[in-house]
Amino acid sequence: MDILHLVDRLEELFNEGRPIWFTHSVSINEEKFLDIIDQMRVTIPDEIKKAQQLLNQRDRILAQAQEEANRTLQLAREKGEKVVEKDSIVQAAQARSEQIISQARNEAAATRRDADAYVLDMLTKIESEVEKYLNQVRNGIQVLQADPQIKKKVETKQGS
Repeated sequence: MDILHLVDRLEELFNEGRPIWFTHSVSINEEKFLDIIDQMRVTIPDEIKKAQQLLNQRDRILAQAQEEANRTLQLAREKGEKVVEKDSIVQAAQARSEQIISQARNEAAATRRDADAYVLDMLTKIESEVEKYLNQVRNGIQVLQADPQIKKKVETKQGS
């Protein structure tokens, strides 16, 4: 289940609550509230799994870039070994192989930077969303804890 949907349900439950006169408190259905909280506990690890998948994807991209760089380096070496006849041909081949190696390193570094930027962006977005939900849950808990009747009922349940 989507965490945003659960937050919306929590907000709906709050909006459906009955205000308590002369306070900023609202009386809500405890069972529904706790059910939504339990669903959030299940959903948040899914969001973390998605972040882990992004990290794994980044690692695969980096591994592919490294593999491509290694293949390019190997090709450059093989080309350099085949050219043996004249000094000018050998020098040209060495210059070209160095150029290919440099280009491969630059491409691998660019791919790595792009992958890191993408993963950082996604993780930052996920972190922001999780913090937002956590703050909303904490605010809901604070509102509910301010109600002496609910607090007494929770303490009674915890004592048994």
